Amino acid sequence: MIFSPPRWNIRHGLNGDFIFKSITVLFAFSILGILLLMTVEMYQQSLPSLLKTGWAFITGREWDAVNGDFGALPYIHGSVVSSILSLALATPLSIATALFITEVANRKAGSVIAALVELLAAIPSVIYGLWGILVMAPWLQRTVEPFLNDHLGFLPFFSGPPYGVSMLAAVLILMIMIVPIITSITKEVLLAVPDSQREAAIALGATRWEMIRMAVIPYGRSGILGAVILGLGRAIGETMAVTMVIGNTPKISWSLLDPAYTMPSVIANEFAEASSQLHGAALMEIGLILLVITLIINFMARLLLWSMTRSTGGGA
Repeated sequence: MIFSPPRWNIRHGLNGDFIFKSITVLFAFSILGILLLMTVEMYQQSLPSLLKTGWAFITGREWDAVNGDFGALPYIHGSVVSSILSLALATPLSIATALFITEVANRKAGSVIAALVELLAAIPSVIYGLWGILVMAPWLQRTVEPFLNDHLGFLPFFSGPPYGVSMLAAVLILMIMIVPIITSITKEVLLAVPDSQREAAIALGATRWEMIRMAVIPYGRSGILGAVILGLGRAIGETMAVTMVIGNTPKISWSLLDPAYTMPSVIANEFAEASSQLHGAALMEIGLILLVITLIINFMARLLLWSMTRSTGGGA
């Protein structure tokens, strides 16, 4: 005789599953709803600037709130250059640190270093900015920038007088801020690589470096790329620390020794003092551009991760 549970038990279970599924679906789509509301609201608030300047807002270089001339190209340039350069410096350092923690150091030393890295990630950005403006920028002005100008001044990237507060200072402070993020996530990705991958490489006669290069990194490269993209998201949206050390001069220069400006910095500096509706709309349009750039970066990252996972058949 087959036992049949009471009908009310089955019905109660189905109702519970339906309620749970409905709640999770609601929460999931609420994120998209919030993003859509933000985009629509920012578009509406920036509409006066959009109607007045059009595409010239993105290509313009002049920012004059008194005369109503607004061009965002210096701020876009500052955000993109500082983020990409800081990421280029931080990525090798972060991956090497994560490899040392997981593959080279003993367990006790690795735990101590990992804890210190996570502690760096918890430091508020204003503390980084304060250290940057009081310690790092004067050091750059006295030591590093004169050295670069004397020995590499023939290159446009290191020409000009040493200001201290400059694009170089912003790149370095961003590099320090995103290293803990990339390192922590990369460490977790490498720890998720099965030991069988390492053991198989060692059994075939590989050295430790060959084992890391051929067995560990390829297996976890999609996760490592995700960590790098998260670091880029932190860098391009950072406000306070960059504002304190970049010099806040809206001009486009090839030299890393010159002051510059970023999109988050101009919003933080001028939004509370917007002198007109058009000025506020222009700042809101910069925020809209920053949002669009962030979404494009994340979309491209997801597309790249999908293509890599598809080509390698999975990974950490």
